[in-house]
Amino acid sequence: MNFRVPILFLLIVSLLASAVHAAKLDLDKLKDVKEKLKVLKEPSEADEIEIGKGVAANLLGAAPPVNDTKLQAYVNRVGKWIAMHSDRPDLPWHFAVLDTDGVNAFAVPGGYIFITRGMLLRMRDEAELAGVLAHEVTHVVEKHALNTMRKGNITGLASDALGKYAEKKGMDEFTKIVSAGTEIYARGLDKEDEFAADRAGVVIAARAGYDPYGLPSVLQTLASINPKDDAVTLMFKTHPDSGKRLELVSSSMEGRLDEYIDSPRVESRFFSIIKSHLSSYKPTLIK
Repeated sequence: MNFRVPILFLLIVSLLASAVHAAKLDLDKLKDVKEKLKVLKEPSEADEIEIGKGVAANLLGAAPPVNDTKLQAYVNRVGKWIAMHSDRPDLPWHFAVLDTDGVNAFAVPGGYIFITRGMLLRMRDEAELAGVLAHEVTHVVEKHALNTMRKGNITGLASDALGKYAEKKGMDEFTKIVSAGTEIYARGLDKEDEFAADRAGVVIAARAGYDPYGLPSVLQTLASINPKDDAVTLMFKTHPDSGKRLELVSSSMEGRLDEYIDSPRVESRFFSIIKSHLSSYKPTLIK
C-alpha cells in the first residue's frame, strides 16, 4: 500500500493548522491593541486648551515675546482674522511674535500660534504673514500635535497619560503630557502633516481675502537660504525641505485658486508696522 499520499495530506493539514493558529494569535494581538485604544479617551477641547497653555508656557520660557505691543497686536489681528475662516473659529486663539532671530513658526494645541521675529523680518507683505499663520492654524484645526502624541507613543507613557488625564485630570499626567508636547517642537511633526497644512493653509488664506500665493512666496524665500545659516537650523531640522514643500503646494494650487491671484497682498500696512518696529526695537532681556 502506498502511504505517501496520506502522509503528504497530514503534513499539509498540519501546516495549515499552524498557519491558522498563528493568524489567530496575530488577530488576538490586534484585537487587544484596538481594545486599549478604545479605553483611551480622547482629550476634550477644554483639555486641549489646557494642555496648550502648559506647552506654550514652556516655549515662552525659552524664547520670550517681542516687547512691542503694536507689533503683537497687528499679528494677532491678522491671525484671528485667518482663524475666523478656519473650521475652528471659536477656539481662544492667541498669536505671538517671539524675540529670536531664528526663522521659524509653530502651533500649539488649543489655538496658540508663535512666529519668530527672524521669520517675520524675512517677509515682504501681509499675504505672506497670512499664509504662514494659516499653515499654523491648520495644525491646530487638525490636531496634528495631539495626534502625533497619540500615534507616536501609542503603547508608551504619553498616550497613557493623555487617556488618564482625559478621565481624571491628574497633575502627574498633565506634567507628562506637557513635557511630551514640548518635545515635539524639537523634533517636528510628521512630514505629511506639514504638507497637508501647506495645502489647507493656502485655501484658508484665500477665504480670508488674501492672495493665496503668500505662503508659496515664503517657501521660495526659505528655499533660497543657506542651510548652514544658524538662523534656519531648527526650522530645517523640524520641517521638510522648503523646495519640496513649494513644489507640492504649487502643484495642488494649479487651476484651483487662480481666481484669487489678484487678491490683496497688503504691502503698505505690513511695511508700516515693520518700519515702526525696527525704529524702536530693543531685544527682550531673558530673566
